[in-house]
Amino acid sequence: MVKTNHKSDVEAVDALAKSYRELKKEIGKIIVGQDDVVQAVIISLFSNGHSLLVGVPGLAKTLLVSTIAEVLDLAFKRIQFTPDLMPSDITGSEILGEDRHFKFNKGPLFANIVLADEINRTPPKTQAALLEAMQERIVTVAGQPHALPTPFFVLATQNPIEQEGTYPLPEAQLDRFMFNIPLDYPSYQEEIDVVKGTTGLANVELKHVLGAEDILGFQQLIRKIPIADNVLEYAVSLVARTRPNTPRATDMVNDYISWGAGPRASQYLVLGAKCHAAINGKYSPDIEDVKAISKYVLRHRIVRNYKAAAEGITEEKVIESLL
Repeated sequence: MVKTNHKSDVEAVDALAKSYRELKKEIGKIIVGQDDVVQAVIISLFSNGHSLLVGVPGLAKTLLVSTIAEVLDLAFKRIQFTPDLMPSDITGSEILGEDRHFKFNKGPLFANIVLADEINRTPPKTQAALLEAMQERIVTVAGQPHALPTPFFVLATQNPIEQEGTYPLPEAQLDRFMFNIPLDYPSYQEEIDVVKGTTGLANVELKHVLGAEDILGFQQLIRKIPIADNVLEYAVSLVARTRPNTPRATDMVNDYISWGAGPRASQYLVLGAKCHAAINGKYSPDIEDVKAISKYVLRHRIVRNYKAAAEGITEEKVIESLL
C-alpha cells in the first residue's frame, strides 16, 4: 500500500505517478489495449469525478470497471438499469424490523465504485435518484439523508447504437459526469491477443495497488497542485468559446452549436489537467495537459443544432476547431 503522508507534495506527486504506472500494469493483465480509456478513467477517479463510457456491446466496459475496482481494493457494485427499475432499487428502502421499528436497508449505491450498466435504459425518476447521489454524495430515503462511502465513484455505460426503449440522459445529468469516454473496437493484433487470453484456461491474479485512504489522499493532492494563470485562463477561455452568440464564440460554434458548456466544464478541465500532469511526472499542468483531456470534458456538454446533424458535423469536429 502507498502511504499518503509523504514528506512533501513533490514526493507525493512522484508517488502518484508511480502508483498510476502500477495500476496500468495490473489492469493490463486483464484489459488488452484501451490505454487512453484506462488513463481517462483513472484521471477521473483521482479527480473525484464520475465517468460515462460509451461504446457498442462486447468492448469490455463492464470488465474494465470490475478490474479497476479489484486493483484498487474498493467495494464494487453493478446495477443493471432496466425500464422497470425503481429509485428504491438502487438507493435502498425502509423495512420494518422484528422490533417493530423501521430500519434502512442499503441499496447497491452504497459502494466505492458503482457500475451503472446501460444507464439510459431506466426512466427519468430512477436517473434522478442517481443524480442526487452523484452530486451530493448522499441518498435521501423517507426524508432521512444517508451518506455514501468515500471515495464514491459512478461509472456508467451507454450503448450508442440501440436507441429503442431508451431514455436519453438529460443535460443536467450528463453535466454531472466529469468525462464522456468513447470506446472503439480493438486493433486487429489487440483482438488476437484478447481472443487468445479469453479462450484458454489462463487464470490471472491481480494484486491490490491502492486502497480507499490512498485514493482520498491523492484526490486532496490533485487540488493542491499549482496551476499557472495562463493555463487556467486557457481552460476557461476554451469553455467560453463553446457558447454560441457570445463575444468569444467562433463562427463554427455559432453555426453548429445550440448550447455550450457551463462553468463545471472549466472546473473539470483544470482538475483533469492537474491530474494528467501529475500522472506524467509533472508538478504543474501546462496547456498541453488541458488539450489532452478537453474532448472527454466537452464532448457531452455541447449540444449540436439541426444544421450540424444534417451536415454530419460532430461534437469532436467542433472541439478540434477550438483547439
